[in-house]
Amino acid sequence: MKTKVQKKQEVESGEELSKKADSMVFVDFAKTPVKDITALKNEVRSIGGVYRVIKKRLLQRAFNEQGVSVDTKQFGGQLATVFAPKDISEAGGVVFRFSKGLDKASEFKIVGGYDVKSKQYFSDGEMKRIGQLPSRDILLAQLLGMLQAPTKSLVYTLDQIAKKK
Repeated sequence: MKTKVQKKQEVESGEELSKKADSMVFVDFAKTPVKDITALKNEVRSIGGVYRVIKKRLLQRAFNEQGVSVDTKQFGGQLATVFAPKDISEAGGVVFRFSKGLDKASEFKIVGGYDVKSKQYFSDGEMKRIGQLPSRDILLAQLLGMLQAPTKSLVYTLDQIAKKK
């Protein structure tokens, strides 16, 4: 059992992490092997985030201090939080891709998410849909391709007309 000082430090740690984060993804990591959790931690670190297990009650205190409107009592099971300085789509994407790579024996699942900038909570279903989205860079590249397509077609058509004459 943790002492009062340790609990206070954990609440302060949660406050500090939620201050720095632009998005948070909540996961239930029941029956997930340690080697897989270590792999997730490494993936989260690659985007500048932190994977942390904080007791729900203590996490709720940290959220109350920061004005985060998420009720941790709604989450069943073992709760871990991914605090990410990136957009919710990037953090959700990393966690979603990780969860797809696990075997069926693991009960790892995304249970929610929170976008700090917009102060919006996302349910588990919404987080799964967000996680399936391509990254921002890929979406921008696709948009650029769509915008260039008519111009390329026009140039090709004019070139063919010029070759006939």
